[in-house]
Amino acid sequence: MLNNKTWSSYGRHIYHLKRIRTFGIIFFSILAVIVSVFMISQVRSNIRNERRTLLRVWNDENYEQAYEISKNALSAKPVDYFLLTINGFSAYQMGISQINNQSTLNFINECIFSLRKAIMQRESLKDGRVFYVLGKAYGYKGAEYADLAVKYLEAAARLGYDAQDIPEFLGLAYAAYGDYRNSVAAFARALVPGKPASDNLLLSIARSYMAMHDYAIAFGYLQRCIETSPDSRSIVTARLLLAEIYRNQDEYDYAQEQYLKILETSGENAEVRFQLGELYNLKGDTTRARSEWRMAYRQDPSHAGARARLSI
Repeated sequence: MLNNKTWSSYGRHIYHLKRIRTFGIIFFSILAVIVSVFMISQVRSNIRNERRTLLRVWNDENYEQAYEISKNALSAKPVDYFLLTINGFSAYQMGISQINNQSTLNFINECIFSLRKAIMQRESLKDGRVFYVLGKAYGYKGAEYADLAVKYLEAAARLGYDAQDIPEFLGLAYAAYGDYRNSVAAFARALVPGKPASDNLLLSIARSYMAMHDYAIAFGYLQRCIETSPDSRSIVTARLLLAEIYRNQDEYDYAQEQYLKILETSGENAEVRFQLGELYNLKGDTTRARSEWRMAYRQDPSHAGARARLSI
């Protein structure tokens, strides 16, 4: 049998083992907490550094790099609001800078994908920029997406985002799906007193009024474009539209004056020659009409109207 001294020694041994084990558990627990805190702080630091880098690149207008950085980061954080917005904004800037239409469309689609994900998050409810860029992106996709362009541009305005070009883009979007009254109302907001209007704005307003058969007002905007524009291409477009107004009112001689004025001041133009042919055809002079269509075809063998008239 074990004596009392042996039991006492054994008990103290067990007691020390328990203390060591307890201290060990506490030590490793504290160590685990320290390591976790350190790792979390490192992750947060890396995120802050990543965001600072991305903001710096964006502010430097290096849109290609901002696009690449945000796209790579989204593979790890696919619903991060900041990354989605920067990716969408930079994709939009990349898209509008492309020469090839398909390349533009690819970037615009990426922009829409990222920003549609961004607006599903709570942060977007206070960020009119996201709706603004999304609306403009839909505007680039064509008339079949004009209703979405209107929806998001109007949302941006309601959120208080005050971009100067919202009324002009809204006017174009409304006109694209035939709502010309809202179109001219939006364009009217784009006209700033004392500030010269762009050629595109004047021509767009004129087209909307023409679509409503309000030719007198359209005429005024076209004349204003001709008198103020330094761009010969805009003047040619304005004169073509003026000629269209005259033709719609059966004032063929005035329409002819506009076509001949373009040829006199800007040189040969396949579209002008084609339209002259159309005008002569309306007047019953089919010989001169075919002569003009042939000249249009010689200048531009791909001109669809001339090819159709000449059965080529």
